[in-house]
Amino acid sequence: MIVSAAAAAASDDRPAGRSARPVVSCRGVAKLFSNGTLALQNVDLDIGRHQFLSLLGPSGCGKSTLLRLIAGLGEPSAGLIDWPADREGADHALSFVFQEPTLMPWATAIKNVLLPLKIAGVGGDEARARAADALRLVGLSAFENAYPRELSGGMKMRVSIARALVTKPQVLLMDEPFAALDEITRFKLNNDLLRLWEDSNFTVVFVTHSVFESVFLSERIVVMAARPGRIIEDIDVAAPYPRRDEYRTSPLYNEHCRRASAALERAMAHHAHHG
Repeated sequence: MIVSAAAAAASDDRPAGRSARPVVSCRGVAKLFSNGTLALQNVDLDIGRHQFLSLLGPSGCGKSTLLRLIAGLGEPSAGLIDWPADREGADHALSFVFQEPTLMPWATAIKNVLLPLKIAGVGGDEARARAADALRLVGLSAFENAYPRELSGGMKMRVSIARALVTKPQVLLMDEPFAALDEITRFKLNNDLLRLWEDSNFTVVFVTHSVFESVFLSERIVVMAARPGRIIEDIDVAAPYPRRDEYRTSPLYNEHCRRASAALERAMAHHAHHG
């Protein structure tokens, strides 16, 4: 997909996430589970409009818990998750992409993508056109009528992303969506996800434990440590978009990977110290 001139212009003057008014704000967020696990403590985080932000950290540091709280799939035990735009009467539309594609096995690709529109009460030709367009965006136009069992792991995840995009979300939350895929498929999906984001106006919050993936995709990497889950570092990835395969072999990429790796090592050391 070639990014349109309009989208390129829009990305050039995209506000920096932390200086612009955030699309979502976490203030003093904590989550204590009933088994006594303090999954999150005192999380303060502003997420900017059209920002690509990764939550990076070791297993058990609360990345997925924070994502689920932002999604409204649970309540914080303390603190506040605020959507400033809502005060102007705009509803915060968000979509969630899980680790597994979570497709209905008895339904074709297009029927899986149609599901959120059906739930939202959008039907008929408009719904069909939007679902077909979402599959086109993820490169699956030829597979509208294929069933999940006929699709590879990467293709199933594309259907899942199309289903998330069909409602035109303001915020796309992604919980390690490519972790189970082989490296070549993962690289390709990283490239395609960035193209979709560059050509759009949605915000992405992306959970990963891969330094390489976070540095390739993100404008900003928020590094978390466990026990309790908390933010220990906030890294700006000052590399221009569009980012393509050549970025992966550039000195700039290597430098950002070194910084993120060092932060992740500090997170692991925190974990060992508090574990």
